Amino acid sequence: MARKSATSEDGPIIIKKYANRRLYNTQSSKYITLDYLAELTRKDIEFKVVDAKTGEDITHSVLTQIIMEEENGGKSMLPVNFLRQIIALYGDSMQGLVPQFLENSMDNFRKNQKQVQDVIENALTSGPFGHIAKQNIEMMRAARDAFVPNLGNLGGKKEKSDENLDDLKRQMAELQAKIDKLSKE
Repeated sequence: MARKSATSEDGPIIIKKYANRRLYNTQSSKYITLDYLAELTRKDIEFKVVDAKTGEDITHSVLTQIIMEEENGGKSMLPVNFLRQIIALYGDSMQGLVPQFLENSMDNFRKNQKQVQDVIENALTSGPFGHIAKQNIEMMRAARDAFVPNLGNLGGKKEKSDENLDDLKRQMAELQAKIDKLSKE
Protein backbone atom coordinates (compact mmCIF):
# COMPACT_ATOMS: atom_id res chain seq x y z
CA MET A 1 0.00 0.00 0.00
CA ALA A 2 1.37 3.38 -0.91
CA ARG A 3 1.76 5.61 2.08
CA LYS A 4 1.30 9.31 1.81
CA SER A 5 4.12 11.58 2.83
CA ALA A 6 3.71 14.47 5.24
CA THR A 7 4.55 16.91 2.47
CA SER A 8 3.94 16.07 -1.15
CA GLU A 9 7.32 17.32 -2.36
CA ASP A 10 9.70 16.53 0.48
CA GLY A 11 9.10 12.79 0.84
CA PRO A 12 9.15 11.10 4.23
CA ILE A 13 9.75 12.98 7.46
CA ILE A 14 13.28 12.31 8.65
CA ILE A 15 13.58 11.39 12.31
CA LYS A 16 17.01 11.25 13.91
CA LYS A 17 17.62 8.89 16.81
CA TYR A 18 20.44 9.86 19.11
CA ALA A 19 22.60 7.65 21.32
CA ASN A 20 20.61 8.77 24.37
CA ARG A 21 17.52 7.19 22.66
CA ARG A 22 15.92 10.59 21.98
CA LEU A 23 14.08 11.05 18.72
CA TYR A 24 14.27 14.33 16.80
CA ASN A 25 11.84 15.36 14.06
CA THR A 26 13.92 17.29 11.52
CA GLN A 27 10.81 18.73 9.87
CA SER A 28 9.36 20.35 13.01
CA SER A 29 12.72 20.74 14.81
CA LYS A 30 11.30 19.12 17.95
CA TYR A 31 12.03 16.10 20.07
CA ILE A 32 9.31 13.48 19.81
CA THR A 33 8.27 10.19 21.38
CA LEU A 34 7.53 6.71 20.11
CA ASP A 35 3.84 7.47 20.72
CA TYR A 36 4.15 10.34 18.25
CA LEU A 37 5.63 7.98 15.65
CA ALA A 38 2.82 5.50 16.31
CA GLU A 39 0.30 8.28 15.64
CA LEU A 40 2.06 9.22 12.38
CA THR A 41 1.83 5.57 11.36
CA ARG A 42 -1.90 5.43 12.17
CA LYS A 43 -2.38 8.54 10.01
CA ASP A 44 -0.44 6.93 7.13
CA ILE A 45 2.23 9.63 7.25
CA GLU A 46 5.53 8.32 5.97
CA PHE A 47 8.67 8.77 8.02
CA LYS A 48 12.19 7.39 8.10
CA VAL A 49 14.24 6.98 11.27
CA VAL A 50 18.00 7.28 10.93
CA ASP A 51 20.79 6.86 13.45
CA ALA A 52 22.02 10.39 14.10
CA LYS A 53 25.67 9.32 14.25
CA THR A 54 25.91 6.84 11.35
CA GLY A 55 22.97 7.87 9.14
CA GLU A 56 21.88 4.21 9.02
CA ASP A 57 18.16 3.63 8.36
CA ILE A 58 16.78 2.12 11.58
CA THR A 59 13.06 2.53 10.81
CA HIS A 60 12.45 -1.24 11.01
CA SER A 61 13.83 -1.57 14.53
CA VAL A 62 11.96 1.53 15.75
CA LEU A 63 8.66 0.24 14.34
CA THR A 64 9.34 -3.11 16.01
CA GLN A 65 9.98 -1.25 19.27
CA ILE A 66 6.61 0.54 18.91
CA ILE A 67 4.87 -2.82 18.43
CA MET A 68 6.62 -4.19 21.51
CA GLU A 69 5.48 -1.23 23.60
CA GLU A 70 1.90 -1.58 22.34
CA GLU A 71 1.93 -5.32 23.09
CA ASN A 72 3.41 -4.78 26.58
CA GLY A 73 1.05 -1.90 27.28
CA GLY A 74 -2.03 -4.09 27.42
CA LYS A 75 -3.01 -3.63 23.77
CA SER A 76 -2.03 -7.14 22.79
CA MET A 77 -3.01 -7.98 19.22
CA LEU A 78 -0.51 -10.64 18.18
CA PRO A 79 -1.48 -14.13 19.40
CA VAL A 80 1.26 -16.21 21.01
CA ASN A 81 0.89 -18.96 18.42
CA PHE A 82 1.33 -16.41 15.60
CA LEU A 83 4.51 -15.09 17.25
CA ARG A 84 5.84 -18.65 17.59
CA GLN A 85 5.15 -19.30 13.92
CA ILE A 86 6.98 -16.12 12.92
CA ILE A 87 9.98 -17.03 15.08
CA ALA A 88 10.01 -20.55 13.61
CA LEU A 89 10.29 -19.08 10.10
CA TYR A 90 13.54 -17.24 10.88
CA GLY A 91 16.32 -19.16 9.14
CA ASP A 92 13.79 -21.27 7.24
CA SER A 93 13.97 -21.47 3.46
CA MET A 94 10.61 -19.63 3.32
CA GLN A 95 11.88 -16.65 5.34
CA GLY A 96 12.38 -14.52 2.24
CA LEU A 97 8.74 -14.93 1.18
CA VAL A 98 7.18 -14.08 4.55
CA PRO A 99 7.60 -10.26 4.55
CA GLN A 100 5.89 -9.79 1.18
CA PHE A 101 3.15 -12.26 2.12
CA LEU A 102 2.46 -10.48 5.42
CA GLU A 103 2.50 -7.05 3.78
CA ASN A 104 0.09 -8.13 1.03
CA SER A 105 -2.18 -9.83 3.54
CA MET A 106 -2.37 -6.73 5.73
CA ASP A 107 -2.94 -4.47 2.72
CA ASN A 108 -5.83 -6.68 1.58
CA PHE A 109 -7.23 -6.82 5.11
CA ARG A 110 -7.26 -3.04 5.41
CA LYS A 111 -8.72 -2.55 1.92
CA ASN A 112 -11.54 -5.01 2.52
CA GLN A 113 -12.13 -4.21 6.20
CA LYS A 114 -15.27 -2.10 5.64
CA GLN A 115 -16.80 -4.55 3.16
CA VAL A 116 -16.22 -7.50 5.48
CA GLN A 117 -17.76 -5.58 8.39
CA ASP A 118 -20.85 -4.80 6.31
CA VAL A 119 -21.30 -8.42 5.21
CA ILE A 120 -20.90 -9.74 8.76
CA GLU A 121 -23.24 -7.09 10.15
CA ASN A 122 -25.89 -7.94 7.56
CA ALA A 123 -25.64 -11.64 8.33
CA LEU A 124 -25.81 -11.10 12.08
CA THR A 125 -28.64 -8.59 12.08
CA SER A 126 -30.97 -10.60 9.84
CA GLY A 127 -31.25 -13.57 12.23
CA PRO A 128 -33.65 -14.14 15.13
CA PHE A 129 -31.55 -12.00 17.50
CA GLY A 130 -30.96 -9.25 14.94
CA HIS A 131 -32.04 -6.33 17.11
CA ILE A 132 -29.60 -7.34 19.86
CA ALA A 133 -26.80 -7.76 17.32
CA LYS A 134 -27.54 -4.30 15.87
CA GLN A 135 -27.25 -2.71 19.32
CA ASN A 136 -23.98 -4.53 20.00
CA ILE A 137 -22.55 -3.53 16.62
CA GLU A 138 -23.42 0.13 17.21
CA MET A 139 -21.74 0.04 20.64
CA MET A 140 -18.61 -1.57 19.14
CA ARG A 141 -18.53 1.01 16.34
CA ALA A 142 -18.81 3.86 18.82
CA ALA A 143 -15.95 2.40 20.87
CA ARG A 144 -13.83 1.80 17.77
CA ASP A 145 -14.45 5.30 16.42
CA ALA A 146 -13.47 6.77 19.77
CA PHE A 147 -10.10 5.02 19.81
CA VAL A 148 -9.14 4.10 16.21
CA PRO A 149 -8.57 6.57 13.36
CA ASN A 150 -10.63 6.23 10.20
CA LEU A 151 -8.97 3.70 7.93
CA GLY A 152 -11.26 4.43 5.00
CA ASN A 153 -10.26 5.56 1.54
CA LEU A 154 -7.39 3.12 1.35
CA GLY A 155 -7.92 2.45 -2.34
CA GLY A 156 -7.43 -0.85 -4.05
CA LYS A 157 -8.37 -2.86 -7.11
CA LYS A 158 -12.15 -2.79 -7.45
CA GLU A 159 -12.51 -6.05 -9.38
CA LYS A 160 -10.54 -8.07 -6.83
CA SER A 161 -12.34 -6.56 -3.84
CA ASP A 162 -15.73 -7.09 -5.56
CA GLU A 163 -14.76 -10.69 -6.18
CA ASN A 164 -13.73 -11.10 -2.55
CA LEU A 165 -16.92 -9.40 -1.39
CA ASP A 166 -19.07 -11.70 -3.52
CA ASP A 167 -17.28 -14.70 -2.07
CA LEU A 168 -17.78 -13.42 1.47
CA LYS A 169 -21.46 -12.71 0.77
CA ARG A 170 -21.90 -16.26 -0.51
CA GLN A 171 -20.20 -17.70 2.58
CA MET A 172 -22.25 -15.51 4.90
CA ALA A 173 -25.48 -16.53 3.14
CA GLU A 174 -24.53 -20.17 3.66
CA LEU A 175 -23.86 -19.49 7.35
CA GLN A 176 -27.16 -17.61 7.68
CA ALA A 177 -29.01 -20.54 6.12
CA LYS A 178 -27.42 -22.88 8.63
CA ILE A 179 -28.32 -20.56 11.52
CA ASP A 180 -31.91 -20.30 10.26
CA LYS A 181 -32.15 -24.07 9.96
CA LEU A 182 -30.80 -24.52 13.52
CA SER A 183 -33.20 -21.93 14.95
CA LYS A 184 -36.19 -23.80 13.44
CA GLU A 185 -35.19 -27.11 14.99
